[in-house]
Amino acid sequence: MTLPSKFLLLAVIGLTPIALSYGLFPTLSLHFLFGIEADGVNFSHIFRAIMGLYFANAAFWLLGAYKQKYRQAALYSLIVFMFGLGAGRLLSLMIDGMSHWLLFVYLLLEVGFGVAGIFMLKQAQSEGIQ
Repeated sequence: MTLPSKFLLLAVIGLTPIALSYGLFPTLSLHFLFGIEADGVNFSHIFRAIMGLYFANAAFWLLGAYKQKYRQAALYSLIVFMFGLGAGRLLSLMIDGMSHWLLFVYLLLEVGFGVAGIFMLKQAQSEGIQ
């Protein structure tokens, strides 16, 4: 298994608990993690949709980890996904101020995975993946 494949698997493993914390039981987990008090169908619907988005990306990254012909596209999607999340969090920091410490850790991880994704993309391209 190549280094970019292992990287994609690591991203899936790291993203799975975050996705579950957002959408499996959002009222419970978000209260436990962040002290968010929000009930109702609309709240659960939004966070379960976010969970679905996370899992859809994770499924594509798994495909890229195991199928060379999808690896480059999977790495591109990972880079866009991570930098997109990071950009949204940076915007929130500028507009709203500091959030819960765990969300700041997520920001650091997202930027780190985005940067690492660029290096993995270069690695995959040097392995002859088109």
